[in-house]
Amino acid sequence: MAALLFVLAIPLLGSVVLALTGQRDSAREINVGFSLGTFVATCALTVEVISGGPLFAWNREFYIDPLNVFLVTLTAFVGLTTAIFSRPYMRIERDHGKMTPNRMRLYHSMYQLFSFTMLLALTTNNLGILWVAMEAATLTTVLLVSVYRTPASLEAAWKYFILCGVGIAQALFGTVLLYMAAEKVIGTEGGALLWTNLDAVRGQLDPTIITLAFAFLFIGYATKVGLVPMHNWLPDAHAEGPTPVSAVLSGLLLNVAVYALLRCKVLTDGALHNHLAGQLMIGFGLLSVVVAAFFLSRQKDVKRMFAYSSIEHMGLITFAFGMGGPIANYAGLLHMTVHSLIKSGIFFAVGHATQKAGTQVMEDIRGLIKVSPTVGWGMMLGSLAILGMPPFGVFASEFLILTTAMREQPWATPFLLLSLGVAFASVFSRVQPMVFGETSVKPLRHPPALLPVFVHLGLGLLLGLYIPPYLDAWYRQAARMIGG
Repeated sequence: MAALLFVLAIPLLGSVVLALTGQRDSAREINVGFSLGTFVATCALTVEVISGGPLFAWNREFYIDPLNVFLVTLTAFVGLTTAIFSRPYMRIERDHGKMTPNRMRLYHSMYQLFSFTMLLALTTNNLGILWVAMEAATLTTVLLVSVYRTPASLEAAWKYFILCGVGIAQALFGTVLLYMAAEKVIGTEGGALLWTNLDAVRGQLDPTIITLAFAFLFIGYATKVGLVPMHNWLPDAHAEGPTPVSAVLSGLLLNVAVYALLRCKVLTDGALHNHLAGQLMIGFGLLSVVVAAFFLSRQKDVKRMFAYSSIEHMGLITFAFGMGGPIANYAGLLHMTVHSLIKSGIFFAVGHATQKAGTQVMEDIRGLIKVSPTVGWGMMLGSLAILGMPPFGVFASEFLILTTAMREQPWATPFLLLSLGVAFASVFSRVQPMVFGETSVKPLRHPPALLPVFVHLGLGLLLGLYIPPYLDAWYRQAARMIGG
């Protein structure tokens, strides 16, 4: 319980401290320090849960089990590496006049508050608190996306706020319906919104109410996932906000939204005894993969291109969980992990590349391998990894998803293969001249923080070659819990 307290208290305290001191030069180091403390606390919590089993805390309002414990650690890890990356990145943005002292304070304080909301959403056992945490995450990221205060960033923030606000309102209505169904079985004083209580009586829940509840919950949380057609906020938010924000949006927020969907799917499957939830996830997941793959070929902004790549991969993950079963669920969890690591690593490299070129337009970014070999190779290797080239982890998870689809949903396999092929051609044809083309750009004054890039790519490579036994055991346990 002490470890969980530190997991939640450290980023919350960090947001308060940085709200007071975030404009100072030392704020970048303070931000890294709080992120490091959060990561250490999550590691301690993971060890506690692995050794002692699922953990309840604070009148059962918080619950850590195999489905969320490693997601908590992954969230804190990506938060730490992104904080390390943002040190030189935000210093250069300040030198270029994009960040004033007040904006730096807002950025650092909201960064820590965003980490708190993500960890709160993952650790709570109460579906009402989960909704509150997702809404708080929306508000914090709106401020992060708009931190430059340019017309484009303000427009992107408003679009994000309106679309995700409407979506999260649907999730609230679904949560209310879920409470109505649970109250009839559990009673008003029995913790009708605690997920563990709902899971214990899911077979007794009213199927009609649960069907309506899941429909609203799916629309709400799928908007946060970025599934088509609720995806329009995501490319703008990625393109107009600071690159560290793009990294945590792709690496953290989308995963947490998928996690919320999975918790709801488990209850719906148990109440309805059919595949309605899975069929919805298969349909919208496949639609997202196909649409995003073809939109990739039309992008000119490098951050928008990788934002559509995130939509594609979230669709693939949703499709995998929709199929259900031990193999598809295992593949979905593995894909969540490797996508989070590799996509955030790509955004680290993209951030340095766009700063070197002074633009996000891909046609104007050339010769990264000559200007900075590490940035160039980071961009190229990251792109190959996210496109599913072996032996990176994305290849392993996509292979499992495709082979399962061939057996369970053979009609969908041609669409998946075509979309993955189009995505590969679109991204590779644009990244190759960015890395190997001719350029006259000079190096940056400050050396880029490239350690996070290659740490993330190295972990993505490791998960393609070898999955540690404890991680494999978590995937297996979590896959069984999700069912389907």
